[in-house]
Amino acid sequence: VQLQASGGGLVQTGGSLRLSCAASGFRFNYYAIGWFRQVPGKEREGVSCISSSGGSTFYADSVKGRFTISRDNAKNTVYLQMNSLEPEDTAVYYCASRCPAQATAVPWLAGLDAWGQGTLVTVSS
Repeated sequence: VQLQASGGGLVQTGGSLRLSCAASGFRFNYYAIGWFRQVPGKEREGVSCISSSGGSTFYADSVKGRFTISRDNAKNTVYLQMNSLEPEDTAVYYCASRCPAQATAVPWLAGLDAWGQGTLVTVSS
């Protein structure tokens, strides 16, 4: 079971990045995938998630209207398109086989606790 996050980097305020989360070793189309982020010394924050079919999504208020999550089940990959980036978006971003706790409207299957290794996003002011 593996999730591999990629696509992070350094971008200026207002710029865009697209993160990818490539999955292997499990039935990808059975599971919702979530994105989380963490700044050293702060609690991990749930950013977004998408249901197994892609029909339901969740966004934290802090990213709503700027980030878009999508998935390609044929490629076993979830994407997070991040636009209008702000310095406050700087963090290590992780993908996981779960949704944030506040994503109550997105159905997700518990039992697989897989996490990617994280990709660093740095937004300069």
